[in-house]
Amino acid sequence: MTDAVLSPDHYRQGDIEAIDAIRSALGPEGFAAYCRGQVIKYLWRCEHKSARADDIGKAQFYLALLAGDDPRVMRSRDSGA
Repeated sequence: MTDAVLSPDHYRQGDIEAIDAIRSALGPEGFAAYCRGQVIKYLWRCEHKSARADDIGKAQFYLALLAGDDPRVMRSRDSGA
C-alpha cells in the first residue's frame, strides 16, 4: 500500500527513494536548506488545494527530517518492520 506522504511509490527507483538521493547529493547543510524550503512550499500552498491535509502532512514530514528524525524509519519501528 502506498503512502502519499511518507513514501509515495512514484518517488522510488529500485531501492532508492528520491529523498535519499537528494540528501546524498546535497550534503547535510544543503539538505537542511532543502527541507526548510519544502516546509515553506507545502504550508504556502495547503490552503489553496483540496488535499490540504496531505500538504500539511508533507510539511510535517520535512520538518521532522530537518529535526533529524526520519518519519519513514519511525513508521517502520512502530509497525514492527
